[in-house]
Amino acid sequence: MLQHALRQGLIGLFLITPALAAPTAEQRGKAFARANCARCHAIDRVSESPLKIAPPLRTLHRNYPIATLGEALAEGIYTGHADMPAFELSPDQIHDLLSYLKTLE
Repeated sequence: MLQHALRQGLIGLFLITPALAAPTAEQRGKAFARANCARCHAIDRVSESPLKIAPPLRTLHRNYPIATLGEALAEGIYTGHADMPAFELSPDQIHDLLSYLKTLE
């Protein structure tokens, strides 16, 4: 009886383990975009950007090849308009954000 209960408990643990897995690069990238970009940019496939001059993230690949965008993020983005802060991303943040942007193409 105890063995059966233990076996059932272990099976249940294995079934919920995927739900407890670490977030994917795409999920971390979306969280980064939500925390750092969504104030001005649309970060999904359908919304309009809250700030009209800020392009939706889903359209960035049309003007900036992903490799070029990755380089810009590594060196720091400095914009020509006052509303966007200058920022630099870590290599992990760049990977995550680019992974998320690829899901929007």
